[in-house]
Amino acid sequence: MKKRKTHGNARSIPELIVHKRSGGALSKEEIAGLIEGFTHGDVADYQMSALLMATFFQGMTPEETTALTLAMRDSGTVVDLSKVPGIKVDKHSTGGVGDKVSLCLAPLVAACGVPIPMVSGRGLGHTGGTLDKLEAIPGFNVSMPVAQFVKQVRDVGCALIGQTADIAPADKRIYALRDVTGTVESIPLITASILSKKLAEGIDALVLDVKVGRGAFMKTIEDARALARSIVRVGTLAKKRVTAILTSMEAPLGFAVGNALETAEAIEVLLGRGPDDLVECTLVLGAEMLRLGGVAKSESAARKMLSEAIRSRKGARVFENIIRAQKGDPRVVAEPDRLPRAPRVVGVKSTRSGFVTGIDALEIGLSAVAMGAGRTRADQAVDPAVGIMLHKKLGDKIAKGEVLAEVHVRDKAAADRVCDRIRDAYEVSPRAKKILPLVLDTIRK
Repeated sequence: MKKRKTHGNARSIPELIVHKRSGGALSKEEIAGLIEGFTHGDVADYQMSALLMATFFQGMTPEETTALTLAMRDSGTVVDLSKVPGIKVDKHSTGGVGDKVSLCLAPLVAACGVPIPMVSGRGLGHTGGTLDKLEAIPGFNVSMPVAQFVKQVRDVGCALIGQTADIAPADKRIYALRDVTGTVESIPLITASILSKKLAEGIDALVLDVKVGRGAFMKTIEDARALARSIVRVGTLAKKRVTAILTSMEAPLGFAVGNALETAEAIEVLLGRGPDDLVECTLVLGAEMLRLGGVAKSESAARKMLSEAIRSRKGARVFENIIRAQKGDPRVVAEPDRLPRAPRVVGVKSTRSGFVTGIDALEIGLSAVAMGAGRTRADQAVDPAVGIMLHKKLGDKIAKGEVLAEVHVRDKAAADRVCDRIRDAYEVSPRAKKILPLVLDTIRK
């Protein structure tokens, strides 16, 4: 049996907890030893929970956060993509309502020559997950061995999978503790959680989409900037190129909320028919990925490349290749009616006339969860067919009795439970209001 390496902490675990609780900084060796000990059962859950709480209140220096990120990355398999030509780039979103960007972004960027190794997650709470949307495609498999993952990135240009048991296992265990100990909202811990998984993919660069607003994890632009700066700083210290783009999540992105509905809408982007806000978000993030990937020297050149990949349907063909490689039905790209469909569609009508001046993204997301499109526990299944299709967006004029949105449901009772909630999520005013821009800030090194 291979002997496990030890880092020789001079201080005991209780001493390290007290040191952090008192505002002290832990060394790189101490952090590496803690994570290694926790991964192998030498550090108890209650000790790690105490350390997480101390970190929650005292914070971490950039050097500590970097050491934690790298130790969590190294707790499992680190994918070797050195045999895949080119600069490997991924994108991560902090989550929002109607955020199906990865499904159209990844094949478009791959079509422009940048390899995309993407490890995604499932939805929890009011925010959707990329894996749930992909699994709305009949047969699509989000699990594969690392060797197959590397081969698909090399041969197809992109692979879209879920986190395996071997990728950053310490992060999965630590997140479970954070979730039940009230320590989720810690910028150093969020930073390490996001980056440890992404660095374990073997990427060279990362574009982070930090959602801001009512429907996002970060409710204020100040908190979003703090997280973005932390991730860019730590990613840079880890010798990766990282850009964070802050985008608005006061209202849902696009029209569709729900797994099959969102997958169909992402396909519409690839076919040149997507909603303006979803297309713009895809182009903004994609342009930065092409710039970091070294295939475009400027944002304008990158946007032209992406627009051409849409116009020529090259991005759509790459998505077909991804689906085929992952055992799904590639015909859904040309025939989205092959995606699951709910048997009933019920309209939600406005009770007044005016202009749409607000759409509460959180309420729309929670309504979708109540219908079965999302989950409140990690072990819950989702119904891929149900969801909400918005008919009116911010700034639109609406007449009394006109349809604001449609709910796609299994039965009328399911619609009755959410229609009033969706109606109340809309703010209708006599006069139109100025709409915030989609992109709120960009943070680079």
